[in-house]
Amino acid sequence: TEVLDRTGLILQIFASRARTREARLQVESARLQYMLPRLVGMRAELSRQGGGSGRLSNKGAGEQKLELDRRRIRERITRIRKDLDELRRQRFHTRARRARQGLPLAALVGYTNAGKSTLLNTLTKADVLSENKLFATLDPTTRRLRFPKERELVLADTVGFIRSLPKELTEAFRATLEELEAADLLIHVVDASHPERDQQMESVERILAEMELQSVPRITLINN
Repeated sequence: TEVLDRTGLILQIFASRARTREARLQVESARLQYMLPRLVGMRAELSRQGGGSGRLSNKGAGEQKLELDRRRIRERITRIRKDLDELRRQRFHTRARRARQGLPLAALVGYTNAGKSTLLNTLTKADVLSENKLFATLDPTTRRLRFPKERELVLADTVGFIRSLPKELTEAFRATLEELEAADLLIHVVDASHPERDQQMESVERILAEMELQSVPRITLINN
């Protein structure tokens, strides 16, 4: 029976949801960072499962293999970070173009599966993925929303939060969360029907505080 800790389970869910190149890179980066300090235990488990076949019984060879695995993982993480940095620069230029056009940005935030994508689709007539599942959205999606008197703003859907978000995921998804840092307004979407509504709201507020976004204007939208 496969046994996973909380972070491992979240990583598996994220991996099953990743669709775009950026999302796949982010999930892979998080998975590798999660694996790196655990390689010793993984190698020991493989050795026990080997049943004394000798492939991993030599301590010196095992240590060399372990160090080789570590080096390969670090090199892969470095390459992924370079790719994500390039995607981050592209996103920065997109935000700069919006700023030059004078379009304000409102970002939808909230606990995972609170209804952010559904709200985006309803307001903007978009057709982004909206399902009753955890972390259905891994990439930020932006759409223009037109108001009367020819006024517009950009509405952004972002990855959902979760209580005690693992450090590996916070760092890996920094590129997507940068949309929040550029936002002129945060719309906190709350699932009013959830039995842990209050705890979820507190978790979102705590994460926003950790990201130093307390000063960004915020409104709470109750999803009934």
